[in-house]
Amino acid sequence: MINDYTHKKDIVYKNQFHIIFCPKYRRKVLVNGVDERLKEILFDIAKEKDVEIKALEIMPDHVHIFIDFDPRLTLHKIIKDFKGISARILREEFPYLKSKLPSLWTRSYFACSIGHISEETIKEYIENQKNV
Repeated sequence: MINDYTHKKDIVYKNQFHIIFCPKYRRKVLVNGVDERLKEILFDIAKEKDVEIKALEIMPDHVHIFIDFDPRLTLHKIIKDFKGISARILREEFPYLKSKLPSLWTRSYFACSIGHISEETIKEYIENQKNV
């Protein structure tokens, strides 16, 4: 049981969230290479911010991401970084996204802390999104 937790200097934690966010107008623009590039970008951001991505699935019109992070960080800032940095990079690399959308992401997102259900249930749910 104790091995399920992250141990750092002065803190031991399990701080996990299931996050969902969507492109503006829920447009199906996360396709044709944008999805794969977005995965790379999100993993790069997570590494830089010391956030562990436990599961990630990019759907044509939304993103599911399951993360664990140091509770001294704020969830809103992490999501803001994921969305802001990825939007800037994707709009540079895929210029047609600029003409399709005034901004890549909506301002809103869904966030649910993981506590009452198992980590495996969340991972399975996210990994099976494309099979639904």
